[in-house]
Amino acid sequence: MSGAPHDFGRIASRLGPALLRKRLHRQANIAARLIHQGEGALAVERVIPVDRIIERTLKFSGLGLRGRANCLDIRVVKRDQPLANLPPVFDGFRLLHISDLHLDLIPGFADVVIGLIRGIPHDQAVITGDFADHPAGYFHDCLGDIFRIAEALSPQPIAILGNHDIIEIVPHLEAAGLRVLLNENTRLEHAGQHLWFAGIDDPCFYRTHDLEAAHRGIPAGDCSILLSHSPETYDGARHCGFSFMLSGHTHGGQICLPGGTALVRNGRCPAAQFAGAWSHHGLHGYTSRGTGSCGVAARFNCPPEMTLHILRRP
Repeated sequence: MSGAPHDFGRIASRLGPALLRKRLHRQANIAARLIHQGEGALAVERVIPVDRIIERTLKFSGLGLRGRANCLDIRVVKRDQPLANLPPVFDGFRLLHISDLHLDLIPGFADVVIGLIRGIPHDQAVITGDFADHPAGYFHDCLGDIFRIAEALSPQPIAILGNHDIIEIVPHLEAAGLRVLLNENTRLEHAGQHLWFAGIDDPCFYRTHDLEAAHRGIPAGDCSILLSHSPETYDGARHCGFSFMLSGHTHGGQICLPGGTALVRNGRCPAAQFAGAWSHHGLHGYTSRGTGSCGVAARFNCPPEMTLHILRRP
């Protein structure tokens, strides 16, 4: 791949040498087509081209164009999120959540995203992974769109990596103005009060996440928001003491029966954490149905979304 030199020394100092080695090993296997990311019900993808079969089925059934149009019909979901330990100065804070862009799947998709962003006033934006759709995570075709999206967002948007993102994308995301969290955290300060954001590396496929490292340095009792590409870390996040957790990955099923019942669930989590708002023993969470779509340019009974969370004191 062309582009900027890979600064593995700097990334190793952030992610940790052992986790970086683990990630690079799994990336190499994907590139060599030795393994596939499908797990559980989706493990069949390792031997059967499921995406291509679905595409052809939709085409011959006459549903292909409708499914693609549904992918571009991105809904803006606005919701209040009470947080008991939210500092008073952050009451009404507008947090824009974007997830699972998969920018190389549908031409022109980024233009729709940018148009919507410009119409959503927000104080902070976060992106919870999966910038590319390419099965081996190659991202260079997405870079122009990534820079344009980052420019449309509020200053210093925060991002994490997903299971479709290879580690080499990090310097490019940061060059675009995104603050990438690799098992790290960062603090927003206003009028002497603090709101913390923590982000872990992909817990789904690479499994190079470290919740304790991401929480390190956050004072007990402070309001903290965890970005986790997959919601499967919900219980560990609760044990660490995070206040609110934002995830994606599941796409809400993407192709669902009427009423939103997913035909296939790709998340290692209970149904409660699969899509939308949830809570778990004091931890609040929200799993996005995805802003983009994965593998197949089609959605049914599961519209894509951008989510504007208005943080509130109870």
